[in-house]
Amino acid sequence: MTSAWDDARRAFADAAHWFVGTTALVGDRWEEPGLGEWDVRALVGHTSRSLLTVEAYLARPADTVGIGSAVDYFRATSAIAAGSAVAERGREAGVALGADPAASVAEIARRVLALVGSTDGSERVTTIAGGMRLVDYLPTRTFELAVHTADLATALGAPPDVPVTAAAEALRLVTDLAVAGGRAGPLLLAATGRPGPPPGFSVL
Repeated sequence: MTSAWDDARRAFADAAHWFVGTTALVGDRWEEPGLGEWDVRALVGHTSRSLLTVEAYLARPADTVGIGSAVDYFRATSAIAAGSAVAERGREAGVALGADPAASVAEIARRVLALVGSTDGSERVTTIAGGMRLVDYLPTRTFELAVHTADLATALGAPPDVPVTAAAEALRLVTDLAVAGGRAGPLLLAATGRPGPPPGFSVL
């Protein structure tokens, strides 16, 4: 597991640093449109939860492992992710970042990356989907960091230059989700310049 864990940890760290750097570009634009019903502050707040949940779940060790992969996690939480509570938690998380959200994000990342650096990936954590090994859960957070930091960069007019390690991790997960969900065909067509996928298409 050492190689897989080293890769997962590096991708997560690179995604976290990109999120911190992109958040530092916000300046005074916190109330501008971010994504959907979120303003920039709420989008940053939601994205910060990709770090905070790692910290929270490590504090809640699981007795058993019920979710064996990142794909299983996303498939188990698809209904939760579509609920209105997610949008509200994003807004609440944005407010919780306080008067200097960029500084808060930098501190959260510093703290969580130090915590992850003290683990070996075998830790069993209690997620909203059930018990998982950290090595299997962390790629879900890298995916969220990569996608939502790209959303943030787009909202700010910056290029969505996802770090190579995080991009590779996220795209592997996209592929696995597409195959598991029977959506590989539309994804392949869209990725190779064919007519776009159906409205609302997603691998999640």
